[in-house]
Amino acid sequence: MAARAKKRAVKRQEVLEQEYKDLAQRQKPKTPVVRNVLVAYLVGGLICVLGQAITQLYLRLGFSPEDVGNPTAATLILISAVLTGLGVYDVIGQFAGAGSAVPVTGFANSVVSAALEFKREGLVLGVGARMFSLAGPVIVYGAVTAFVVGIIKALLR
Repeated sequence: MAARAKKRAVKRQEVLEQEYKDLAQRQKPKTPVVRNVLVAYLVGGLICVLGQAITQLYLRLGFSPEDVGNPTAATLILISAVLTGLGVYDVIGQFAGAGSAVPVTGFANSVVSAALEFKREGLVLGVGARMFSLAGPVIVYGAVTAFVVGIIKALLR
């Protein structure tokens, strides 16, 4: 008899859990997918437009078209790092979602955010050790991929 009571209690618990999941699903606000996609697209596009404007500025300052990419990327990284330090990039990220994760600016944001988060642990064990905790795998896989592509290119010549 105790076994039946235990089975009924377990069954009732499963029903309650399912009812709770159903209720939570009904109460959950709908995700505005179209709005999120449009905002991400527009903000990401604006970041790219800013990058293009910086490129044009450097071209007018006398950089050659072959050499203008590096200072443009460095400037975007600097802007992103400063905005992250001031707390502005977080607001942009909350508004734009994936649109603010355009590779160069999003990468800089992840490095500076981690550095700021762990600064109270010290320069070496905090900032130095944890700064690349999020961006580190990106650097590693990027370097490995570049190496493999370089080998393939060399072999195809």
